[in-house]
Amino acid sequence: QVQLVESGGGLVQAGGSLRLSCAASGRTFIRFDMGWFRQAPGKEREFVAAISRSGGNTYYADSVKGRFTIAGDNAKNTVYLQMNSLNPEDTAAYYCAATVVTSPYLLLISGKYNYWGQGTQVTVSS
Repeated sequence: QVQLVESGGGLVQAGGSLRLSCAASGRTFIRFDMGWFRQAPGKEREFVAAISRSGGNTYYADSVKGRFTIAGDNAKNTVYLQMNSLNPEDTAAYYCAATVVTSPYLLLISGKYNYWGQGTQVTVSS
């Protein structure tokens, strides 16, 4: 089992920044690829970013590329999502997730993740 706990969400003005954290406990963290997803009210959960277990490969949704950065710290069993240049369309509940799959194509699919956090709310005001 893996337990994931997100933190760092909040209210920010458009153009601002937030850093989300996802702390993992339980099974060894480095055996999983990690992802961030988000879900806005009335919308489906969508892929945001993912990072390979080695940290050597990162993947981003087109909508956040160049603004968001995913990074991992295996020593702290934590993955981060640095979010810059936020806009109101980024408002959503953000979830981190862990998966045993390694294919870059599968990392974009929420159903391929084995463990999920409870989510943290990000609200961007205009």
